Amino acid sequence: MAAETAANASIDTPTEPIPIEGRDELDDVTAEYDVVLADFHAEWCGPCQMLEPIVDRLATETNASVAKIDIDENQQLARTYGVRGVPTLALFAEGEQVEKVVGVQSEEQLRSLIEQYTE
Repeated sequence: MAAETAANASIDTPTEPIPIEGRDELDDVTAEYDVVLADFHAEWCGPCQMLEPIVDRLATETNASVAKIDIDENQQLARTYGVRGVPTLALFAEGEQVEKVVGVQSEEQLRSLIEQYTE
């Protein structure tokens, strides 16, 4: 059991979402962490506000890092990733985008998606 605790401690993922301010920052985060859930959102978006507590919990309770990208402040980055509606969640594994979902998702759905790449 001590070995499991030590192994979990070596998974050094942030427990809070990381605010992203451009392509270079997102590239750095996806390169640094094995699994990253990128939350493309907007302050004015009601569904984004509904999803925020779920995304915050996922940052705390999973082995994925969470990146928060405000599409109004990062329009070019949103275009690069084909964001046409918010919220859009992109999942990166080992630096590559592997999944993309649009709209509010349940915590269970997102947790299951993340676990496919963290276990």
